Amino acid sequence: MENFILENPTRLVFGRNTIETVGSEIGAKGCRNLLLVAGGGSIRSNGVYERATASLASAGIQWGELWGVQPNPTLDKALEGVAEARKRKVDGVLAIGGGSAIDTAKAIAAGVFLEDLWQAYEETVKIECALPVFVILTLSATGSEMNHFAVLTHQTERKKWGLGSRFFYPTVSIVDPSAQLSLPWEQTRNGAIDAMSHVMEFYFSARDQETALALDESLLRSIVVATDRLQQQPQDYASRANLAWAATLALNGVSGATMVGDFMTHGLEHTVSAFYPQVAHGAGLGVIHPAWIEYMEPTYPATFARWARNVWDADSVKEGTARMRSCLQRWGAATRLRELGVDREQIPAMAASIPPSRRKTKLKEMALADLEAILNLSW
Repeated sequence: MENFILENPTRLVFGRNTIETVGSEIGAKGCRNLLLVAGGGSIRSNGVYERATASLASAGIQWGELWGVQPNPTLDKALEGVAEARKRKVDGVLAIGGGSAIDTAKAIAAGVFLEDLWQAYEETVKIECALPVFVILTLSATGSEMNHFAVLTHQTERKKWGLGSRFFYPTVSIVDPSAQLSLPWEQTRNGAIDAMSHVMEFYFSARDQETALALDESLLRSIVVATDRLQQQPQDYASRANLAWAATLALNGVSGATMVGDFMTHGLEHTVSAFYPQVAHGAGLGVIHPAWIEYMEPTYPATFARWARNVWDADSVKEGTARMRSCLQRWGAATRLRELGVDREQIPAMAASIPPSRRKTKLKEMALADLEAILNLSW
């Protein structure tokens, strides 16, 4: 078993009617002037915006607003938020939404103290401080509500990089599963796939770690069960709550404790959605992860065989990946890049866009040929 330190400073407030506590939670941390970061406006139609702002107002908290965060969040929108945060001299950032809104809020919180935000994502500048980030989660997927990661896309350079910083942990995150009852099925499904990928990226790096492996197998099975139920009963609160909690656990440090993790599937999906911004992150992962498993099985066949047996009740890795793809098809998800509109002729360019510094993984240091092979298996 690997040595590990598990530390997560985020205060998570989970359950029904918890959105109404956001004002008191933020006020207790001494913040009085916020920038509210959100997407396209669904939080207005589902009542979350009204509930949240009423709570802020009752706590005497002022706020400005930044709307228009898109899936696959962009550097341009983050820089717009940095300028607004500086102008308003805010002392905190509140994200209301899913991973894109949260990651944008994290970038803004750090960016107000940086001359060039993108240099931090290129890892040529280190983040030394950030404004406190607060979250009201409306889509369970990325786990960004309780982790130290954030992703941004530089659209002109077709780069989508993830960055980890201890300053990215949200101070308080509110997860009210009832706020997700009206989600479109595609968003629910893609969020579940993203959460499954987070778990598997740790799982396949494990060696002789029975407790961690058993925990992660249970998380994977519970995600499938909850998502199957939500496909039939999208208003089922219990299934929403179980999926939400599993998605948080998938990347808040618990599922990966004792394991280093291998995140090449995320790296490959990031390059796909950098080239094809219309590809939803979870949808891309659902295509790439089974292909990655097929390609990487020889690196440690015992763990891959255990995954097939204990998660999918399969006698072989080949059968396990087939059952995983069958599950994705049952959910109406793509299982091939061509179904997502990806041109096979772009594969060499997509693979080459991942620099050597981002090809080193737990299981294997990837050569360019390895990346192309996995993308071709995915196509």
